[in-house]
Amino acid sequence: MSSTSAPVPVPPAARRPVPVPWLAEPARRFWAAQRTPAPTWVLATSAGVGCAAGGLVAGHRPGLGFALAGLLVWAVAAPNLLRHRAFGQLWLASLSVLLCGVVALRDAAWVASLSVLAAMGTAAVAATSARSAGGVLLSAPAWVAGAVRAVPWLGRRANALSHGRSESLVRALGAVSLTALLLVVFGALFASADAVFASYLPRPDLHLLPAQAAVALLASVACATNGQLVSAPPPTAELRAPAGGPSTRWAWALPVTALAALVWAFVLVQVAALVGGHRYVDATAGLTYAEYTRQGFAQLVVATALTLVVVAVAVRHAPRASAADRLVVRASLGALCVGTLGVVASALRRVDLYVEAFGLTRLRLLVVFGEVALGAIVVLVLVAGVRWSGGWLPRAVVGVASVSMLALAAVNPDAQIVRYNASATAQGRLDVTYLQGLSADAVPAADALAEPMRSCVLAGLGRYGPQEVAGWNFGRARARAAGVPTSSGLACTNVASAQAAQNDRR
Repeated sequence: MSSTSAPVPVPPAARRPVPVPWLAEPARRFWAAQRTPAPTWVLATSAGVGCAAGGLVAGHRPGLGFALAGLLVWAVAAPNLLRHRAFGQLWLASLSVLLCGVVALRDAAWVASLSVLAAMGTAAVAATSARSAGGVLLSAPAWVAGAVRAVPWLGRRANALSHGRSESLVRALGAVSLTALLLVVFGALFASADAVFASYLPRPDLHLLPAQAAVALLASVACATNGQLVSAPPPTAELRAPAGGPSTRWAWALPVTALAALVWAFVLVQVAALVGGHRYVDATAGLTYAEYTRQGFAQLVVATALTLVVVAVAVRHAPRASAADRLVVRASLGALCVGTLGVVASALRRVDLYVEAFGLTRLRLLVVFGEVALGAIVVLVLVAGVRWSGGWLPRAVVGVASVSMLALAAVNPDAQIVRYNASATAQGRLDVTYLQGLSADAVPAADALAEPMRSCVLAGLGRYGPQEVAGWNFGRARARAAGVPTSSGLACTNVASAQAAQNDRR
């Protein structure tokens, strides 16, 4: 009998999971950044940005104040980006600021809302230093994690400033209180002496104090979050899928070329639609314009998404050992991307036919810009394949989405709808009720219509009074300058019958 004892098995409950090194260590460093206090200038700048944003946003209509707040939240991050010459992040941050500026440019709520959403996504990509596809997809939750990390980061600096400096803090508060008292007293005297000077002074409203405090807190945290994320990026910034093993040439090329052939077959069939136009749609049994267009848009989205997925997977397993292998990869993926561009052309033609038949609307215009943006992404994928380098592609896709949204705002969609649809009045396709529901952006275009349509549409759009600085908006300013009539005095005839006939065709 052996004297050595058998090893005692470790119970399952006592076993600890082994952390993944490539994820655990970056995550530890990410959360360790909150242990050190924030620099004093960061705390002061974030607080100042919060106070300014609270006064510019809360209690005002969306306008110039919101646009300025979108610029101020980069006050901490911008110097760091400039110092390190992070031009890619600066470019995306600039796009986010411009997207926030759309709120001061356009009155249309749908344009402003989409622009703000695009600005938030673009800002998250810029602040988190996302470069890979995984980093871009996880940029929003990574930014939220950064906000959670930034709060104790600022708190430690505030505690460090107040600890052991009670006397200095009391003196500072006394100086601030005295300054505020002097400004209030003398400001009230000067305001009562001159009405013009009084018009430039802010009028505090205690009912707005909770909203202003909430906006100030959010803006302060956002400013600090952007600054800290730029200095200490999250571990998701460079998150990439593990490299796949290369496949053999023909095993790889067979499915890719088969898919490319299918896409090209679809494109060749669509040539009849591109040439035939309305006659092709009318000759298609049981197919309305609405169904024809919706099918085309769905085809575009599915084909583009399929192309991106196939290219992403194919590149990971593409054979690249020899020049012949690389030539086969470029030719196969290039044929697939070019064929997808044909699908883009087909879908755009479908929307064009729909607009020619029933006029332009917000949704149809948005669909056009969405299709063009997806087509541009396919072109970027094609360029990445030619260059055999796609590290720049994820950020470029974000840039295309942002620029497309800026282009949509730049064309003034509501005004374009009025101009395009007004050109079809001779055929009775002007939906006056729809035009009356547009925003102030449409007023200058409606003001150029012939009577009695001009007075009818303008009366429905409403009147726009003076604007305060924080709530100033270019679209509303132009609408006020256009001079909406006090009373139309004229009736829009045959509107109901024209709309009924149009709805029957739809």
